[in-house]
Amino acid sequence: MREQTRLRSEEAEFEKAAEEVKHLKTKPADDEMLFIYSRYKQATVGDINTERPGMLDLKGKAKWDAWNELKGTSREDAMKAYVDKVEELKKKYGM
Repeated sequence: MREQTRLRSEEAEFEKAAEEVKHLKTKPADDEMLFIYSRYKQATVGDINTERPGMLDLKGKAKWDAWNELKGTSREDAMKAYVDKVEELKKKYGM
């Protein structure tokens, strides 16, 4: 029972962070965006399930590579890393 409550709490924090990151005063740097993108995908989809984009899709390849590096990361670990990073970005960029 406690495990379910803890998980719901983590999910609520994750959902809140996903909304808050959209309202930062300044757009985070590319590496920060890749970090939150990849953790979001790992938390919501799991291990990468698509082919790597083609040669000319540089942005797509960067996103794919960032997500692919997280293979095997648990949903909970990805959610926690995402929430922690959004908190850091809120302090850095403001809301």
